[in-house]
Amino acid sequence: MWYGLYNVLLILAFPLILCALLLKKRCRSGLLQRIGWVVPRGWDSRQNVLWIHAVSLGEVSAIVPFVRMLHQRYPATRIVVSTITETGREAVRQQLPGIATHCFLPLDYPWIVNRFITSLNPIGFVVVETELWPNLLRSLSRRGIPAVIMNGRLSSRSFSRYQWVRPFMRQVLSTVALGLVQSGRDERRFVELGALPDRMHRTGNMKFDLTMNGGFPFQPSIQRSAFRLSEDERLLVAGSTHPTEEEILLKSYRELLRSFSNVVLLLAPRHIERCDVLARTIEDFGFPPVRRSRLLEGGARGAVGPRVILLDTQGELAQVYGLAFMAFVGGTLVPVGGHNLLEPPVWGKPVCFGPYTDHCHEIAELLIESGGGIRVRNGHELTETFVRGIQNQDWVSHLGLNARKVIDDNQGVVERNLAMVEQVVGLSRCKSD
Repeated sequence: MWYGLYNVLLILAFPLILCALLLKKRCRSGLLQRIGWVVPRGWDSRQNVLWIHAVSLGEVSAIVPFVRMLHQRYPATRIVVSTITETGREAVRQQLPGIATHCFLPLDYPWIVNRFITSLNPIGFVVVETELWPNLLRSLSRRGIPAVIMNGRLSSRSFSRYQWVRPFMRQVLSTVALGLVQSGRDERRFVELGALPDRMHRTGNMKFDLTMNGGFPFQPSIQRSAFRLSEDERLLVAGSTHPTEEEILLKSYRELLRSFSNVVLLLAPRHIERCDVLARTIEDFGFPPVRRSRLLEGGARGAVGPRVILLDTQGELAQVYGLAFMAFVGGTLVPVGGHNLLEPPVWGKPVCFGPYTDHCHEIAELLIESGGGIRVRNGHELTETFVRGIQNQDWVSHLGLNARKVIDDNQGVVERNLAMVEQVVGLSRCKSD
């Protein structure tokens, strides 16, 4: 009954879904693939194929160490990574060249997903975080192809919504062979929705393994000169920001400049297509916006003094955090739920964030407990924190060391996840030569 109702609703919603895909620039690419008109082809049918689905840029970045380790251990296995967004596709191409093949995730209609599965013929399917597509998971299960949730999490909003259809979720989760989740809270929530307890395992967050180098300090590959920063200027990096949040940050920056003229603010919006709008907002606050793309082209050479650098390029934010004296991670001063809080600590940088951290709850708590992260309630507290950081470099360094220790103490998730995926998917039986 539940699947029948779900599919009727999907059919009725098809015109709206199609319009949404056409209207959203970041979802427009690969439309023919999404609707099943074109399916992935072009490799030796005798190869074992492992299909991994990661929604967008953040999820792709999280699985990079896993995919590289998997490829090193099983070079004969073909790895296909599907995404929903264009930024996800670019991340696969940039971070996993020669290792993984990209495709767009098909829409969750039975006839479309069945055509995809027949074309790929995977030995297993791994979905990152919480992309639960009922028809896709059901079709895989009926063919005896194990599905694994990896780095799984359930935000409070998702959990609340799923509770309204708990009988349906019980059926959907019964098709999942293994769940590898980030925290005890996530494990409890999956079980409460109907997942079998013996299939759910807390292995941790793979984002802790985004740096596998060990040791400290590190040096980012991007240099200060790339942003025309002078030796005495201090860079404040605010990443993955959202509307309203950016206005708070710009007000805070304006307050800082009253006492400290050598601070430069860098804003990296969560959605890069908002850069034109954000540039106008920056101008409204009286600051010259300096686009990173213009700097790459050799422009803005004369930019000096108070200014706001606008990071309008893909794939650089994680490195740019390494140039900051302090960092702020967005989606936390507005009720979004937060983004990757671990990127600044990789470089031994303290990280500030707001009260809305539901999407990264456990990491936020670890950073606060360790003394490497600072939660602020509003723009006033954010400004006070930045002022203290500017006045007390020893305090900032101490926070940074504490933040980095959180990463060092929680690594090894990728190895644990791969060991369990090997068993369920049968990778240990795959030829590696």
